Amino acid sequence: MNVDKRNLPGVLIVLVTLLVAACAPQRPPLTSDDDYPLPAAKEVFTAGYESIRERYIEVVAVSQFAMEGLHGLGSIDPAITVETDDGEVIVKFSGNLTKRIAAPAGDDAEGWAELTVHITALGRQQSTEMRKASAEKIYEAVFDGILSNLDIYSRYAGSREAKRNRAKRSGFGGIGVRFRIIKNLPQVIFVMPDTPALKAGILKGDRITHADGKVLDGLKQAQVSEQLRGPIHSEITLQIERKGENAPLIVKLDRAHIVPDTVSYGHKNGIVYLKISTFNQRTARNLLNKLKKARTNLGDDIKGIVLDMRGNPGGLLKQSIQVADLFLAQGRISETRGRHPDSLQSYDAGGRDMAYGRPVVVLVDGKSASAAEVAAAALQDRGRAVVIGTSSFGKGTVQTVIRLPNEGEITLTWSRLIAPSGFVLHGLGVYPTICTSSIDGNRIDGEAIIARALSERIKTAAVMEGWRRTSFQEKEQRQELRAFCPPERRKLQLDSKVAEALLNSKALYARTLNLSASAAAAR
Repeated sequence: MNVDKRNLPGVLIVLVTLLVAACAPQRPPLTSDDDYPLPAAKEVFTAGYESIRERYIEVVAVSQFAMEGLHGLGSIDPAITVETDDGEVIVKFSGNLTKRIAAPAGDDAEGWAELTVHITALGRQQSTEMRKASAEKIYEAVFDGILSNLDIYSRYAGSREAKRNRAKRSGFGGIGVRFRIIKNLPQVIFVMPDTPALKAGILKGDRITHADGKVLDGLKQAQVSEQLRGPIHSEITLQIERKGENAPLIVKLDRAHIVPDTVSYGHKNGIVYLKISTFNQRTARNLLNKLKKARTNLGDDIKGIVLDMRGNPGGLLKQSIQVADLFLAQGRISETRGRHPDSLQSYDAGGRDMAYGRPVVVLVDGKSASAAEVAAAALQDRGRAVVIGTSSFGKGTVQTVIRLPNEGEITLTWSRLIAPSGFVLHGLGVYPTICTSSIDGNRIDGEAIIARALSERIKTAAVMEGWRRTSFQEKEQRQELRAFCPPERRKLQLDSKVAEALLNSKALYARTLNLSASAAAAR
């Protein structure tokens, strides 16, 4: 080959360029199909990766969590492995090298999303199991791999599950009944007030055999719920068996927006009992209505209020803030702190004490979590309530919900809850002023339990002060503090009896209230 030496530099440049291009790692070609459209997949992964990068409570490199997501593909086919090596991502199938691909920059969310799509597409070329997997199955594998390595509260929900979640948060189009499956059929156990079911004459004890012609016999609870729910204002026809009626009843009704009442109410001997099972978008409003009802029923004869949040897993944060606000006239209720500017929030009382200064006792247990802990901590720290029970669950983080282009959603931890006295609720919870852990439920002497708590007031005050001073990073010390009143699930009458004894004595209530108020002031 004869080469003109005058053109040699140009020839060398061309050869070097060609060699570099030939050696550069190439991504597999995008091959879309109806079951897994790649442009749509890129949109989903990009939206998810960007949200995690910007909003997660701790800084996590996109490269780190994206690799965890790619490891998640092993849940579909364990033969697929993905590793990093010297700036490259190595894809293997059954231990054999399949592809080497240049890794994007560490925080390039779009680049890692595109890489994820390429690798999942390559997996579908190599793996029968991957080819069988729907797009939703692949999203689930990747996001589960990511989120399970962040914390236990961050999670992914596919489009169907996300739809159910949105219905739970915001209410749903339904008929307004609670039911149980009894002898293979849904039987109505409660008809909610002011709902289509009540207006249509559905009664407790009715057995629903058909919904829009579909046989309900043998279906599970969730399957029946899915049949009864639907778009608001849509019509549904039910066939019902009723005791005393020879022929089945046909009932037509229009679904309505249903938000379950999570507050139950009762009163006895001047003591008002309010139980909050969870916090949905109408909890505070329903609690206010019950407080007004108590005022109407008892007037000035109200001795005090028992706010029972045992077993309450939480729910909507703003509702718990509003619940605390119903008992407070002023002062800080809670704060949230995270990385994202929108996660920095503070909440103050700004209304009227709707309990008119009456004594309040809050019941909590080891299953009282999140929003329930916010309300309990606020009322305790502000000296508005005596808390009775066990250490609460200690779930003091806030999750934000990110809707994805596939209609699925990521629930992502993005801030921590701070009590008015300044301590981080997460991993610690609320410490009761009167601890009932391990006390025999058959022992109903409430005054004796109060007397014991008062006799241990120095220890209790020291624990509560330590509770408020221990930092979030001091994990071991926080666990030691929780051990002074171990969390338990409490369903027994004992805690209520202690509350009654306290509310029946103004002197005992004042002395007990002072225990927690002094510790809060010390902080």
